[in-house]
Formats: sequence, C-alpha cells, structure tokens
Amino acid sequence: MVKVPLGVRWALRLLAIAYVFLLVAWPVALVVQHTFEDGLTTLQDALADPDVVNALRLTVLVAFWAVLINLVFGVGISILLVRFEFPGKRVLSALIDLPMSVSPVVVGLALLLVYNGRDGFFGKPLEDNGLQIIFNSPGMIMATCFVALPLVIREVVPTLTEIGDDQEQAARSLGANARQTFLRITLPSIKWAVVYGVVLSLARSLGEFGAVKIVSGNFTGQTQTATLIVEQKYQNFEQSTAYATSFMLAFVSVVCLVVVSVLRPKESKK
Repeated sequence: MVKVPLGVRWALRLLAIAYVFLLVAWPVALVVQHTFEDGLTTLQDALADPDVVNALRLTVLVAFWAVLINLVFGVGISILLVRFEFPGKRVLSALIDLPMSVSPVVVGLALLLVYNGRDGFFGKPLEDNGLQIIFNSPGMIMATCFVALPLVIREVVPTLTEIGDDQEQAARSLGANARQTFLRITLPSIKWAVVYGVVLSLARSLGEFGAVKIVSGNFTGQTQTATLIVEQKYQNFEQSTAYATSFMLAFVSVVCLVVVSVLRPKESKK
C-alpha cells in the first residue's frame, strides 16, 4: 500500500468537502434559507395555493406508481440477470443503463412520437379505445419509470450475486416451490438492497423534470407536477412559492435517505 503524506491527505479531504459544499450543500442551504426567511409564512402560503396542492398530489401519484412498477420489474429483472443464462443477456444488461446516459428530454420526445394520439404507433389505437397516454398521467408514469428504471436493479443485482444461490437450491431440494423460495429465502436476503433501491427510485421520481414536461403538456391544475410548477412560479416572479415547493421535494428525498442510512447499519448488526 502506498503511503500518502499527511499534508496530501488533508488537502484531498478539504478538496472533496469543498466540492460537495459548493455543488450540493450551499445551493440547498440557500433554498432552505429563502423558504424560511419569513418563518413558516412562505410554506403556508405555498400550501394554500391550489395549483401547488394539485401539483404535489399528482407528483405523489406518479411517483407512487412509478416506484411500484420499477420495484416489481426491477426485482424480477435482477433475478433474471443473475440466476439465468439466456441469449441477449448482455444486451438486456446494457439497455438497463440506457436511462442513465440518455437525456430525459429525449425520452419524453420518444414517448411522444410513439404514444401521441394523432400519428403515434400505439397512441392513436389506444385513444380510439378511450385511453389517452400523452398529456395524461399514464404517459407521465411511463416517463418516470424509464428514468428511474436502473436504480432498483443496480442495487439488487450485486447483492444477489454476492449471496449466491446455495440456500435457494437447498430450499428447492427440500420441496419448496418458487414462491416459497422467493418469499422465505431470496427476499429476506436482498431486502435492504430493495429498500435502498426503492428510496433512490422515489427520490429520482419526485425530482423528474425533462421527460415529464414533454409528455405532460404542463397544463396547470391538470398535468403539472411539483417540479414543473417550481419552474412556472419562478418564471412568474413568485419565487417564494418556488422555493417552498423545492424545499418540500428536497425534504422528502433527504428524509428517506437519512432514515434508510440510520436503520441499515442496525439491521446489519443482527
């Protein structure tokens, strides 16, 4: 092991702290400061705004369904990638990382082209049968699912690989079916990876902007999420409402991460 001089170590630590402070801590602290510079008045005024309330309600709805869908498919795809061999496995693994490299705006535009009601490949037949995807909550959920897709999978796959399948094979040899093996052996072994992946997916879903803006149409009181109303309020010189809404989004995400970080070490000690 290379011994790094004490001065260099301290310089690297200070550089890392300064980087995080300037990029994350300071901007977030300014949002909090502007939110509470008049006490709770700014927050109360924002929560009294019906447009903000509708946007928050829609954000929770979209995030809930996106996280639930990604949870089910994320765990299923993780098991498929780790426990089975099949043609195209590497291609599937590479496609899972696609949302991390493609701009959300591009994702929104792609969904618009496929699912819009005028000339979309699927959109027109669906609208003819009474189901509108674009400029409606289904399209917003699809866009959010796409951008948050890898977060559960990339937490669960390493854990499944690490624990191996010895216990699962032993359970099957004793007569357990696939459902019993999953619920009693696999799921308890990966539960913290699943929880952490869900929290990351929730934080990503709450903060999604680009893809949702394209597919929602950004109609006030109808398809406007919290991130979209932050932009609208700020551009309309209602900065206090924008700060308060931003604070609420950040607060929920930070609380989820803190709770998981506090509970996870306690669980690992048992």
